[in-house]
Amino acid sequence: MLGNFSYSNPTKLYFGEESLCSLNEELPKYGKTVQLIYGGGSIKKNGIYNQVMRLLKDNGKVVVEDGGVMPNPTVEKLREGVQIARENHVDFLLAVGGGSCCDYAKAVSVSVHCDEDPWEKYYIRFEEPDCEIVPVGCVLTMVGTGSEMNGGAVITNHDQKLKIGHVFGDAVMPKFAILNPKFTFTLPKQQMVAGIYDIFNHICEQYFSGEDDNTSDYISEALMKSVIHSSRIAIQNPEDYEARSNIMWAATWALNTLVSRGKSTDWMVHMLGQAVGAYTDATHGMTLSAVSLPYYRYIMPYGLSKFCRFAVNVWEVDPAGKSDEQIAIEGLSCMEVWMKELGLTMNLHELGVSEEMLKGIASGTLIMKGGYKVLNHDEVLEILKNSL
Repeated sequence: MLGNFSYSNPTKLYFGEESLCSLNEELPKYGKTVQLIYGGGSIKKNGIYNQVMRLLKDNGKVVVEDGGVMPNPTVEKLREGVQIARENHVDFLLAVGGGSCCDYAKAVSVSVHCDEDPWEKYYIRFEEPDCEIVPVGCVLTMVGTGSEMNGGAVITNHDQKLKIGHVFGDAVMPKFAILNPKFTFTLPKQQMVAGIYDIFNHICEQYFSGEDDNTSDYISEALMKSVIHSSRIAIQNPEDYEARSNIMWAATWALNTLVSRGKSTDWMVHMLGQAVGAYTDATHGMTLSAVSLPYYRYIMPYGLSKFCRFAVNVWEVDPAGKSDEQIAIEGLSCMEVWMKELGLTMNLHELGVSEEMLKGIASGTLIMKGGYKVLNHDEVLEILKNSL
């Protein structure tokens, strides 16, 4: 492994069918008033809301509800959540839902005691918090983002047509996260497979960088193989506990910074996908699936040895008698077959993107460094055209 790095992750995880009971261990550590953050109300239909509320009441908490967090949390919703927290002098933020709820809770946490506009401070100037941070806990009901064990918080500004993620440090990361695979059973299939691809792409973003013999790459290959295997079981039987538990665990390890250690990483697929999401408000995992293959086929010649390794070690492509380019192409073809098997979105047209939008989307794409090719604006536009 090359370079120098540090690794720290302060989030405590509770995993399994009985994990929600761990709220009894965690809640006494924080103040009396809890802002309960959730999405569109599905937790009230599946009974999770009642379970959480009972535990909050049993622990003597005053609960302030903050529902209606949308799949791509907006800056308007962020400001609303900050106002709720300020008016009620909230001591703790408990997000019950998927990655959007967790992201939103972290964005609220750094904004409650901030005197400046959070969008300008954290998402335009990318400054770090210099104020008191309200602690966050997560009860996960949808997997994919890994937000339960990282500092990421993605917020969308529709007026500016920008969707931007800020990865905060240890102080903003959830204090704890509760992962019960059964809580994911009632997700609609589209949300499940979008989450699965988000997991897979998180690993790819870190894997497709660097050329040294890196332990992180071996871990990444194992995680990818696990996701592929479990996804095929889960789409046939969404209530297969073993498959869903493996997917949930892989999601956490895909983006808790472990497999990025010693890596330069890439993240261009996410930059492209988020730029698309700012225009379409489409499901995050589907924006990634629409742009990823055109992107990887474009950069493949610049990182050919890693794409060959990906084909052989992840997709079990037989390299005998084939050139490196043929092996790499076959690996991406195997990936495409799997993506179609899951029912993922394979082009931007399906997400409502028109050719007229492409220049604006390209302009809103942040250019990242660290992969095999740093793109210019014209190359971004070409990839987006190939994604239509």
